[in-house]
Amino acid sequence: MNYKRITLLAGHYGSGKTNIAVNMAFRLKKDYEKVAIADIDIVNPYFRTKDSQTELEANGIKLICSEYANSNVDIPALPQEIYSVIDNKEVMAVVDIGGDDRGAYALGRYAPGIIEEGNYDMLFVVNKFRPLTPDARSTVEIMHEIEAAGKIKFTGIINNSNIGNETTADDVLDSLNYADEISRIACLPVVMTTVMAELFDALDGKIPNLFALKLQKKLS
Repeated sequence: MNYKRITLLAGHYGSGKTNIAVNMAFRLKKDYEKVAIADIDIVNPYFRTKDSQTELEANGIKLICSEYANSNVDIPALPQEIYSVIDNKEVMAVVDIGGDDRGAYALGRYAPGIIEEGNYDMLFVVNKFRPLTPDARSTVEIMHEIEAAGKIKFTGIINNSNIGNETTADDVLDSLNYADEISRIACLPVVMTTVMAELFDALDGKIPNLFALKLQKKLS
């Protein structure tokens, strides 16, 4: 994948976008000096980029998130520092957007600056095994709802179909038709398929644009 300066990740609740965002930031750090990850997910309290704060900062990756992340305070507050991701053109940034249209509303306030620069990808993270996105058409409906709320059109699709640690290589292979059907309906490319690092060798060469993930731990 050829990265734009800003990579926006959005999807249905539980699609796995936060874990992808963290892994993507580490990948970017291999090639770029200044990398930041911004979490504007003010809806989902279970998976947070802040869970990886120590490891991110140890690798020189700047983390921007609400001061209420990893707390029991439910306040939709976003730091002004997120604007620095948009304004500082020297920084490669990954932005984790909230789930579904409700979570994507926060993106709307930053959309004008992102669109004006024009150096971004808005990637739709899909997971065939989530209850509300079992087929391509229902998944595309959610995609359009997120676009309307966030005020930015998607530019590509990430197939992150998995069932956590129980995922097999066959599960990933079985999800390819699902992702391709979404691609056909939405007229968007599948830019990558993600797999747990343990499955990468078994699938390497069988799936184009394969991306290995280390799983982020869930809050206790």
